[in-house]
Amino acid sequence: MSSVAVLTQESFAEHRSGLKDMEITGGVPEDEAYIPTYLEAFPPLPDKGAPGDRSGEPAGAWSKIRPIKASVITQVFHVPLEERRYKDNSQFGEGEEAKVCLDIMQKTGAHIELSLAKDQGLSIMVTGKLDSVMKARKEIVARLQTQASATVIIPKEHHRFVIGKNGEKLQELELKTATKIAIPRPDDPSANIRITGTKEGIEKARHEILLISAEQDKRAVERLSLEKAFHPFIAGAYNRLVQELSQETGARISIPPPSLSKDEIVITGEKEAVAMAIARIRAIYEEKKRKTTTISVEVKKSQHKYIVGPKGNTLQEIMESTGVSVEMPPLDSSSETIILRGEPDKLGPALTQVYAKAKSVMVVEVTAPAWLHRFIIGKKGQNISRITQQLPKVHIEFTDGEERISLEGPTEEVEQAQAQIQEIIKDLVARMDYTEINIDQRFHRHLIGKNGANINRIKEQYKVSVRIPQDSDRCGLVRIEGDPQGVQLARRELVDMTQRMENERTKDLIIEQKFHRTIIGQKGEKIKEVRDKFPEVIINFPDQSQKSDIVQLRGPKNEVEKCAKFLQKLLVELVESSYSISVPIFKQFHKNIIGKGGANIKKIREETNTKIDLPTENSDSEMIVITGKKCNCEAARDRILTIQRDLANLKETEVTIPAKLHNSLIGSKGCLVRSVMEECGGVHIHFPAEGSGVDKVTIRGPAGEVERARRQLLQLAEEKQVNNFSIELHAKPEYHKFLIGRGGANIRRVRDRTGARIIFPSPDEPEQERITIVGREEAVRLAQKELETLIKNLEDVIEDSMIVDPRHHRHFVCRRGQVLRELAEEYGGVAVSFPRTGTHSDCITLKGARECVDAAKRRIQEIIQDLESQVTVEVVVPQRFHRAVMGPKGYRIQQITREHEVQIKFPEREESAAQEVCPVENGSTSPEGADAVPRKCDIITVTGRVEKCELARTALLALVPVTVDVEVPYDLHRYIIGQKGSGIRKMMEDYEVNIWIPQPDQQSDVIKVTGQEASVERARQALLDRVKELQAEQEDRALRSYKLTLSVDPKYHPKIIGRKGAVISQIRKDHDVNVQFPDKGDEQQDVIVIWGYERNVEEAKAAIEQMVAALQEMVSDDVRLDHRVHARIIGARGKAIRKLMEEFKVDIRFPQPGSEDPDKVTVTGLPENVDKAIDHLLNLEEEYMLTVTETETLAAYMKPPSRVVGMGGGDEESRGPAKGFVVRDAPWNAAGGKAPDMSSAEDFPTFGSGVAPKQTSAWGPKKF
Repeated sequence: MSSVAVLTQESFAEHRSGLKDMEITGGVPEDEAYIPTYLEAFPPLPDKGAPGDRSGEPAGAWSKIRPIKASVITQVFHVPLEERRYKDNSQFGEGEEAKVCLDIMQKTGAHIELSLAKDQGLSIMVTGKLDSVMKARKEIVARLQTQASATVIIPKEHHRFVIGKNGEKLQELELKTATKIAIPRPDDPSANIRITGTKEGIEKARHEILLISAEQDKRAVERLSLEKAFHPFIAGAYNRLVQELSQETGARISIPPPSLSKDEIVITGEKEAVAMAIARIRAIYEEKKRKTTTISVEVKKSQHKYIVGPKGNTLQEIMESTGVSVEMPPLDSSSETIILRGEPDKLGPALTQVYAKAKSVMVVEVTAPAWLHRFIIGKKGQNISRITQQLPKVHIEFTDGEERISLEGPTEEVEQAQAQIQEIIKDLVARMDYTEINIDQRFHRHLIGKNGANINRIKEQYKVSVRIPQDSDRCGLVRIEGDPQGVQLARRELVDMTQRMENERTKDLIIEQKFHRTIIGQKGEKIKEVRDKFPEVIINFPDQSQKSDIVQLRGPKNEVEKCAKFLQKLLVELVESSYSISVPIFKQFHKNIIGKGGANIKKIREETNTKIDLPTENSDSEMIVITGKKCNCEAARDRILTIQRDLANLKETEVTIPAKLHNSLIGSKGCLVRSVMEECGGVHIHFPAEGSGVDKVTIRGPAGEVERARRQLLQLAEEKQVNNFSIELHAKPEYHKFLIGRGGANIRRVRDRTGARIIFPSPDEPEQERITIVGREEAVRLAQKELETLIKNLEDVIEDSMIVDPRHHRHFVCRRGQVLRELAEEYGGVAVSFPRTGTHSDCITLKGARECVDAAKRRIQEIIQDLESQVTVEVVVPQRFHRAVMGPKGYRIQQITREHEVQIKFPEREESAAQEVCPVENGSTSPEGADAVPRKCDIITVTGRVEKCELARTALLALVPVTVDVEVPYDLHRYIIGQKGSGIRKMMEDYEVNIWIPQPDQQSDVIKVTGQEASVERARQALLDRVKELQAEQEDRALRSYKLTLSVDPKYHPKIIGRKGAVISQIRKDHDVNVQFPDKGDEQQDVIVIWGYERNVEEAKAAIEQMVAALQEMVSDDVRLDHRVHARIIGARGKAIRKLMEEFKVDIRFPQPGSEDPDKVTVTGLPENVDKAIDHLLNLEEEYMLTVTETETLAAYMKPPSRVVGMGGGDEESRGPAKGFVVRDAPWNAAGGKAPDMSSAEDFPTFGSGVAPKQTSAWGPKKF
């Protein structure tokens, strides 16, 4: 009986396609029963080299050409599971291994492919140029394979031969063995060479290093070339025999590892030892060559790893137990032949062990549709985990994109696992379905939504899995899997979304990037309002780093246009609101403009709708910048100026100066007008905008200084008109303060004598040495002469000394020499040196310009007189008040010391005194009376001049807090405290007081306020005002608590509430009332409660009754409309049905998905409106049904033939499953079950001679 091979339908798709017409028509061909032979189906090719074959003629010419070796090579190597550095299998292809390979590819330029073997080992294929492959291989071994290390000892003088010229030999060795070799430095006495890498690589590197050393060794070195096949007998099991030989003879024997294709055994050592070792090795070799024989066995390539075992241990076990060497083909070879070499009587047991190891594991494949694999695995691998926990020795592997599951393990356990998986597949096929939709790839990200919002909602709602391809796949096929009904519903929704997106349009708006943050608002609040207003429009702002002004809008055309108009209108308002003006305000008044806790500035901002920016506290700028609409900015400016005028005796005047002189009066970068402002007590001078043509110049400041500035400006203007002459001088910046003098005395004296104006540079000007003199020429020349004389005197440096009592030295050098720094700044950089501490000298040295030194000496004498006239005054303030007296961060004490030029010292804190609680009544500082002796911890010392100490004492006592009682009804306390204490906390911050409210269990009406007397009085008044407000609110609350109930049939409640509560919200807003409907569990489902002011409640009741009366006139009718047209009637986002309901003034309700009667539609409204609406709906149904019928008919014709046949039923089912293509007498079905001879040219002919087979990937053909 001839053997028959059956090939699957997929393998012979083309052949089968030729029979499709016959299959569809149901006809049976006459020769259906006939099965062709292999030779009939596949006739042999003509014999090569036959006479008359013209194709062979040019072969001789071509054969003379030397073959060119490929520049690109491919290497494949295997990393066992136990040597893998990253063993997290759940992340294969996405974890650290993939990242490492990507990094190596970028560094070396080689191409790397990873695959996971069934034993969880890692197969790595590296393709590229030779040097790139070697570098990549070294990197992979170092980063993906666990590293071992070993030490090789060779003579120190041999190290240089291992390194080679310029390190080339060492680099070559590292690349060749994929290891890291560390050779000690020449100055290091150690001779140890450390090798780091994989076990195999270490062995190779060690072998090579020993060879190099042996070649350079003066002792004997012998090389034996023995057949590689006999090396295992010389090495012995686990290398024990070669180790014994080395110990017995004392020679060093180096056998190349199996992975190295060398047959040389190198023996080094003493000559006698080497000769003895060679003799022993040759004896072993000759004996084994004479006694051993070989047998070859064919074992599936997939089973080889079980024969080799982890790290080759199984081969060593066979060698140890039987003395037989097992030779395995290389991993990258396709050969399945294993050679056993040994004594004849031992080959049988060895062969038995080889087969036992090979068959210890069974591999079975289970067929399952690829889309079901993830469901078979289960959520987080639950299903597979359950099987693997019961059968831990079974390894289950799913092949991505293929309809097979591989099971590997012991036979019994594999069969159990196979049965369980087949049961799962059967269950899933019965209750799961899938469909595929082709959606343009540009819509994929919109289907997914932000952070997957859209696709996650569909998955949750329909209980399905939706698989959208990656952008890199360039595929539009979206796959939906899950419950059949959910799959169809999800498909419908995705198609609807796609249709909507196809009708969308995109528009770009040009909006300056500086306005983007304002439009978006804090935390996106403002843009959220815009998006809520236009929910169908997607608004995309560019990233800040792009520096782009384009804002993109996408959505339905009409909505995009409306949104664009809205944003353009908003932009116009923003442009109008970006007007900015600067207002100069004296620095000391900035805190008053800000107000307590920012109250004043906040109020101005809110009422004028402007943005007001003040300079920082440590800034020298006095400008307050106001931004907003022009009219609002001017209103805010006027209010700020009013605050300044109220706080100080300020005057504002205008002076008329021709506009053509304004620039010359302002000077270069404002230096001239700034010098006038500084000289006149810091007045503010405001010139009109350039080009405005206005002659009015505004001067604002203290009355006397304003008048003085006015005269100077007029004088300058007159000088400019008569003669405008200027000259520049240069002097070191440290001389400027001395030239100006204290309070400007020196420079004023020069100006009065000459009549010229002298302008010094401001701190922010680049030219700090330049001094400008402006005026009439003769006046400028005279002033220049005087200044040059002063500068010359300053440059005449002298050194002088003076006597200062040592007890005063500390005053000058304390606080990091602050007094000395002030002297240097004020007197032209004069250097003052005090003697070192401990020298007991009273002589100090001054070095600098003569005039500066003299002035500094006079100033030091004045300071000493002040120090000698100082007194110390004690002020008694109880310790518990010290913190309040100091103020936050001690700012109150700092203010007193600055104002009165005194030093204030607080005593050390005593814990026992701090814990005593003594009642204090309204400012009394001592609870024990006037005659009581004050405690040391209560005494504050004030040091300074007598009169200033007294002023400071008065100021300190004024800071001692007082306590007053305020009567506030107990029931109002909780309102004063506020939510989480916010109300009382704000009051304490605003008035800088401490407010104590009694505990609830005391039910006391007395609230205590503690703080400075003025602050306490203001806080007391604020509390009383708050009480009046609360009492008024209580009265209003009582009036608003009028309540009324109304009985309304529950069926009308949804209409009264309206869509999303719109109707009832309008009633609440119009009548200022609260309306509450009954909850689902309430007994009285018809009762509506209304409360508010009595009059408003009655009006709201009348409005609801009127609405109910109108609803009672309405009727509800059911109409049957084919469910296939419902979506067309409803329209996108319900737009069409809303338009219908508004047009006919009716309510139309469609059935929910899964309803018993999917065609039933309910229409509610006035009778005549309902009739009209139903007629219109029936007309729409008739119109839409024509389209539906056409679409379904067309879809039936568009389906593939295979689907048509499958759906036809009848004949297809009766014929049963297709057999595929059948052929007899094929080589793979030879008698006796023997494997086919792959080398037979007759069974497997080649196409011509000398044609190299096309190189394919190591992983097999690509699958599409």
